[in-house]
Amino acid sequence: MEKILKSVFVLLVATSFTLAKDEKATAKPQTLSRGWGDSLDWVQTYEEALYKAKSGNKPLMVINHREDCPHSQALKKAFAEHKGIQKLAELFVLLNVIYDPTDKNLLLDGQYVPKVVFIDPSLVVRADLPGKYSNHRYTYEPTDIDLLYENMKKALKLLKTEL
Repeated sequence: MEKILKSVFVLLVATSFTLAKDEKATAKPQTLSRGWGDSLDWVQTYEEALYKAKSGNKPLMVINHREDCPHSQALKKAFAEHKGIQKLAELFVLLNVIYDPTDKNLLLDGQYVPKVVFIDPSLVVRADLPGKYSNHRYTYEPTDIDLLYENMKKALKLLKTEL
């Protein structure tokens, strides 16, 4: 009887360890938001983003960043915590990428991160919506988050007045 109890106990411990290990593995899945706004609807590819922008008549916001870049991480935190941006972002097609886009139209003034570019539903890159820096015109720092918010509003306003 004692051997049976020991066997059952070992089986229970092994099963609970396996279940606990599985829970840890699935506890925090990587989402398309990558922390930029988990409640927002993000698309997976640039091609999908362009299609949704055109077919849905919505502006597209492309955020190019790196997971190991402290500037990208700081901007991500400010973006995710800004209630106005999170609300306004619902009106955009959203894409964040951790690789350099292959579309040369997105390069604008060079390759750097973080970079935020707006594209209207006619698939025109809105070079007229820059940040405040002359050497990296489409970058934002956490202290520029209100400027990014204003540029998001402008992208929506241009959508109504130009298209």
